[in-house]
Amino acid sequence: MWRDYSIGFIKRNRASSLSVIVAAFISALFFSWLCGLFYNFWNYEIERIVSEEGDWQGRICGTFDESVVSDIKNFANVDAVTINPKLSDENNLVVDIRFQNIRTVYRDMPIIAEQLGVSDRDLSYHELLLSRYFVHDPQDTAPPLLPAFCAAVLMIVCVSLILIIHNSFSVSMDARVHQFGIFSSIGATPGQIRACLLQEAAILCIPPILLGTGIGAALCFGTIQLVNQLAKEIVGRHEAVFTYHPLVLGITILAAVLTVFISAWLPARKLSKLTPIEAIRNSGELHLKKKKNVRFLSLVFGAEGELAGSALKAQKKALRTSAISLTLSFMGFTLMLCFFTLSEISTNHTYFERYQNAWDVMATIEDTDLEDFTKTDDVQSIGKADSVIYQKAEALCPVLETNFSDRLNELGGVEAVAGDSVRIVDGSYLVDAPILIMDDKSFEAYCRRIGVNSKSTGSIVLNRIWDSVNSNFRYKKYVPFLSEEQDSIVLQNTEQTEETVELPILAYTQEPPVLREEYDNYTLVQFLSLSTWKQIENTIGYTEADTYIRVLAEGDRELSALKAIETEISDMIGDNFTFEMENRVQERRDNEEMVNGYKIMIGALCVLLAVIGIANVFSNTLGFIRQRNREFARYMSIGMTPKGVRKMFFIEALVIAGRPLLITLPLTVLSVGFMITASCLNPMEFLTKAPILPAAVFILGIFVFVALAYCMGGRKIMKCNLAEALRMDDIV
Repeated sequence: MWRDYSIGFIKRNRASSLSVIVAAFISALFFSWLCGLFYNFWNYEIERIVSEEGDWQGRICGTFDESVVSDIKNFANVDAVTINPKLSDENNLVVDIRFQNIRTVYRDMPIIAEQLGVSDRDLSYHELLLSRYFVHDPQDTAPPLLPAFCAAVLMIVCVSLILIIHNSFSVSMDARVHQFGIFSSIGATPGQIRACLLQEAAILCIPPILLGTGIGAALCFGTIQLVNQLAKEIVGRHEAVFTYHPLVLGITILAAVLTVFISAWLPARKLSKLTPIEAIRNSGELHLKKKKNVRFLSLVFGAEGELAGSALKAQKKALRTSAISLTLSFMGFTLMLCFFTLSEISTNHTYFERYQNAWDVMATIEDTDLEDFTKTDDVQSIGKADSVIYQKAEALCPVLETNFSDRLNELGGVEAVAGDSVRIVDGSYLVDAPILIMDDKSFEAYCRRIGVNSKSTGSIVLNRIWDSVNSNFRYKKYVPFLSEEQDSIVLQNTEQTEETVELPILAYTQEPPVLREEYDNYTLVQFLSLSTWKQIENTIGYTEADTYIRVLAEGDRELSALKAIETEISDMIGDNFTFEMENRVQERRDNEEMVNGYKIMIGALCVLLAVIGIANVFSNTLGFIRQRNREFARYMSIGMTPKGVRKMFFIEALVIAGRPLLITLPLTVLSVGFMITASCLNPMEFLTKAPILPAAVFILGIFVFVALAYCMGGRKIMKCNLAEALRMDDIV
């Protein structure tokens, strides 16, 4: 009997049934899409890390021989052991280890080290790879953020979808309270009523869940292909391959089924607890528990505004999902656009605009000293380009307080400006002195540019320090560091040994060479020729392992021209050296593609929230026909015209879509103001690039869909027969 009744009700109430079907379909679709995306991005991240850094999980460094490999293999849980030839040398052997059960890495590695007689300091863990497998150091007190983030996003989606489906079932079931009251009065038990409602949920939701899961998987595939298409020009990027694990399918269907079950069980349980008298008295109409005046709407729109405001207050609980979802989508979308706009402005300030006239092509010659690089003349012979070959080293410089500049002393001394970045040792301030070693030809060109004689042995000192008292990090002002009365400078190696080198100062300058380098704010940078460096390298030492080639094109700086320079340099260097190439224009395009990918992903989540809110509005408008037809029939029976009814619907739609906007705008303005202040940007820079158009299109789209929902519901209301609507409900 109950099966026949459920099938009959579904056939005769297609509008409310459709809202439940759509809700279940949306639930399954987004579960499938999000779970698929999370799995594919997780799998892609692991593949990227393995391809770039290797698949090792633990690493041991020691002074043992190669026979240790077989000893480590004998340990339980060890899957593979390999010797790392790049990191191993004559004195130390570096061994990479993979485990069968990756979750015991932090427990097994110390045991292996103890058996080999190796200190824990010689152990290292592939923390990035392990974190992607959700394996973390038990001694680390900081909680892992990635699993928490993924769980939080999935939980928010689950709760949001439960709310929307629950609302669809609640609207459908609340309209039948009177009917089930009659059933209960003639002997139907609460268990039978719950079983009837749950079997209706199963009949309505199983097909859309299966369909939504399949379409969600297809949507995930399309998203992966779109990301690959957008990022296809990123050099060296590992292309994502779509995979849909059976476990993802199982989790998706299980989550969708549980969501539907919980959403249907909550109103069914509530309905089954009503006494027969309470249920029979319920007419299915919306009523205010307490009369409230809606002064603003009545003042602006008149009587229709008063009625619309009262109706919205009566539907407050049913529309709660819409209010929350639309508010979050408004805020998420606008904050995302503003954040990326500010990020783009900041990146341009600190990188692309700052270095656009400093470099076009960079080559990093790995594990090669500048004096061992034999292609210097060939690189500098590239036509229509300025080339500099350089290497970096570290040193320290003791400075007496009497040598600081007057401007620095006026600011309160070096402690007031640099804080803990400098320290006092043996009565002198010990200042970091990075050394930039340039090939002789490039150093001569730099000396000519600043008007210095390059024939002598010595150093050019970048004599400046950031005035952190009167300027911020975004718009820095500099003052002289030293008084410029010294004609020599003392350097010592970073181990602070007693051996020092005294170099003549060729010049003090505020203008560094045109290179892609970031100089620390509180250091005394030294620019040396290679010839000068050869005289002091045995004392100072500690050069970086790599040599750099900076190329600045003098003519065409389009991507094709820069790629031609890259090819020319690659051919010159040949196979004798290991090197990496960077292209400024390509790097900017890659950055833009990456940011666009982030925008698509975060924008999709915002659209998801908007869809949840709009679907909630649709489910209300499609399901409120039986609840509100008596309400509007009474209004029309006392003289309200169809125009007045349409005005009421317009006001309700305007409030539903407009209220989240009014809540969001002040919060967005405050948040953006905080971000601008924190990043020390000029507000006018943001205002000139504010993402007003895309935000307006997003907002307009939500207004249009909410209006469409009310238009569809209103048309059904207007078609109702007044006499039929005013009669008491009977069993459908």
